Amino acid sequence: MPDSMIPHSTPSALPVLAAALAPRTGYNATLLPGIRILRSETVLEDVPVLYRPGAVFVLQGAKQGFLNSEVYRYDADHYLAVSVPVPFRMASQASSDQPLLAIYFDFDLHLAAEIVTVLEGHVGHDGGVRAKSMVSSRMMPSIADVLQRLLHALHHQKELAILGPGLLRELHYRVLIGPQGNALMAALRGNDTTDRIVHSLTLIRERYNARLSVPELAAEAGMSVPSYHADFKALTGTTPIQYIKALRLHEARLMVTRRKSSMAMIAAEVGYASPAQFSRDFKRHFHRTPSEEAKWMREHLGEPTQAQRQNLAPKIG
Repeated sequence: MPDSMIPHSTPSALPVLAAALAPRTGYNATLLPGIRILRSETVLEDVPVLYRPGAVFVLQGAKQGFLNSEVYRYDADHYLAVSVPVPFRMASQASSDQPLLAIYFDFDLHLAAEIVTVLEGHVGHDGGVRAKSMVSSRMMPSIADVLQRLLHALHHQKELAILGPGLLRELHYRVLIGPQGNALMAALRGNDTTDRIVHSLTLIRERYNARLSVPELAAEAGMSVPSYHADFKALTGTTPIQYIKALRLHEARLMVTRRKSSMAMIAAEVGYASPAQFSRDFKRHFHRTPSEEAKWMREHLGEPTQAQRQNLAPKIG
């Protein structure tokens, strides 16, 4: 976009800057790794989502996340930050006149850990803060400012080449020192129990399509079954078995959308012994058959991106 057509960096300019980078419905890739912009013109209700660690900044429109009894707002005044992949349900408000525009930002976990270490070297850490997988925080002027500069740089390739890495680093920092950053840092840093559950989540990610039992997972984590079950649910908001099922179904959703293999082959690939059980679980979870869900995905979110193909927990929704 020519300089003369780029709005000045004011809060009201954020949706305009984002809209120019997101001409298509669905996820629009940018030149910065880990940054995508979603454009949606449809009101959505009760959509299952599974987010990678990162943050979602809604610049226009509104979203709500539902996990157990908690409601997480992310709209022009609030952003959502996620420390570990967690399945939940989502609703969003949008229209053709006022499309939803949102920046999806994936954490670089190595960079986040480095920043957490530096911060704690200066101020220490509060061991009493409970780790959370997901928090909704009020949008601070400092975060809005870095988002403005980031969007502006995305319109200028030379500026992006010089400033992009620094802007991503600053965005990590701003989220981690935000209003509920301590709960995020506690999850990213982890105490002994949190580390064990996070390690278990990694193991589940690697072996989600294998036969996994809660006693086996608890033993791998060095915990009793009751403790493992309780601590797992405290961090993720769901039970281990429900979590594994959600991972399998979300991965199958991507495979179906990419038109990969037959339903029976997809069911087997994600760990289902019975194609019929897979179909029942899929429809119960997404409220649509696999073919209906694939059509819905392409209409509302576009084709799966390369980033989604490389990670089991895409930010869908």
